[in-house]
Amino acid sequence: MATLSFGARGLSAAVVAGLGMAAGIVATMAAQRSMLESLRARLEHLEQQAHTQHHANLASQQSQHWELLSKAIDDPELAEVLDIFEVPASPAKRRQYLYANALYTNLLFYYRIGNLSKDEFFKRVRGTFQNPIVREYWYATQQQRASIADTEEAELGLLVDDLLRQLEEADTEEWWVVGEPPTED
Repeated sequence: MATLSFGARGLSAAVVAGLGMAAGIVATMAAQRSMLESLRARLEHLEQQAHTQHHANLASQQSQHWELLSKAIDDPELAEVLDIFEVPASPAKRRQYLYANALYTNLLFYYRIGNLSKDEFFKRVRGTFQNPIVREYWYATQQQRASIADTEEAELGLLVDDLLRQLEEADTEEWWVVGEPPTED
């Protein structure tokens, strides 16, 4: 009887020890889960801050770009500094090209910050490039775009090049239906 009693006590001590160990494991796992959730929330916050900072940097760059272009548009002597077009341009044509650059860069910026999808960018570019001066500007800066390969800007430039080719080959006056909008990535 004493042996049986000792065996039952030994068994219940083992059960209690096992339950204690299981409770410890559950508590440790809960603490680790809480810590992982906290780290995940912190990482999301840091990613959002980086995203916001990236947009702020783009906005600052866009503002500076417009300020520089505005000065060049207003002052023919400063515009000569930006005369890197592949064809000779009169001061008046140079001002038009600089403004065309500002229009295109604005669309590019809107796309880069997420205010336009690629499809919307395509449709707006299709309308903007109906202007013959904007097209002249585009062709006059072709070599400059060739130097920015493997970038998002280069990819969008190729999209515009393809669209212009399609517009020139189109057999219709309905320019708004020309070209296949890009698929979203």
